[in-house]
Amino acid sequence: MFVDEVEIEVRAGDGGRGCVSFRREKYVPRGGPDGGDGGHGGDVIFEADPGLHTLLDYRYQRHYRAGRGVHGQGSNKTGASASHLILRVPVGTVVFEADTRGCLGDLAARGEELIVARGGRGGRGNARFASSTHQVPRQAEPGRPGERRRLRLELKLLADVGIVGFPNAGKSTLISKLSAARPKVAAYPFTTLTPHLGLVRLEDERDIVLADIPGLVPGSAQGKGLGSRFLRHVERCRLLLNVIDLDPATGRDPIADFKALQAELQAYSPALAARPQVVAANKRDLPGSTIRIEPLEAFCQRAGLPCCAISALTGEGLASLLHTVAATLPDEAWHPTAV
Repeated sequence: MFVDEVEIEVRAGDGGRGCVSFRREKYVPRGGPDGGDGGHGGDVIFEADPGLHTLLDYRYQRHYRAGRGVHGQGSNKTGASASHLILRVPVGTVVFEADTRGCLGDLAARGEELIVARGGRGGRGNARFASSTHQVPRQAEPGRPGERRRLRLELKLLADVGIVGFPNAGKSTLISKLSAARPKVAAYPFTTLTPHLGLVRLEDERDIVLADIPGLVPGSAQGKGLGSRFLRHVERCRLLLNVIDLDPATGRDPIADFKALQAELQAYSPALAARPQVVAANKRDLPGSTIRIEPLEAFCQRAGLPCCAISALTGEGLASLLHTVAATLPDEAWHPTAV
């Protein structure tokens, strides 16, 4: 099951209490205070793990708490500090405050860590309060409580190329032909309900990751259909591949479809709409599709966009499409500040 949004509650460990103790030994008069400090509570830390691809584990367990510090003891023994609680999440996870929606961090790199709740400091023992004028202190500090937070985790897939288009435009068929990904393919709207990733090797020996996003519809950026939930998965992509349906049976205009896709991308994020893009005119193998290709190619030429006529089903034109993608794909890697 693919889960890309969860809310959880985390609590760091409390600090241990300081100790009130006095040294009492034979032949040691006026031994004095020797109460040790309490140990510190453990932090709660998120770590990006490339071996994870979903937030499924956090759907079934919502509460996490780090250990508390050990209390101080006599003979100036400081209590042990608790171990940190490491919570592993997929690379690409963004952590928000659930109440304020403030962003705490973006775990966009392998092994990156984010402290989301700090453990409480251990209390001081009575030995810390001794002075020349106060030689028999009988007070010690309690441990400080650890931080407590409600968090919202959102997963944004890391991919080089994001495949966008209307439902049944052939996006899932395309990624299944280009890579080893095997998404569900069927002849009804919204067949794809979760994003899929596929690895593709280009002519220049580069490996790129493709992301198949569930179909967009007009109004997706405002929450219609499935688009608003999954549009964020293309935010990190370096290039957008627009799959346009040439099937005359749909009754839609390919140019109007492309403009509608661009309107949704612009409404969701102007920075996303400004990314390099390639147009793939799909289903050129169908009767009557040829006359629909030329107007779309002319439109793309005026807009300065590469356009390739393909058939994802038969494989026609896929080699040319990959060559165009390789030539258009920017060299620089995505960075969180770019969104």
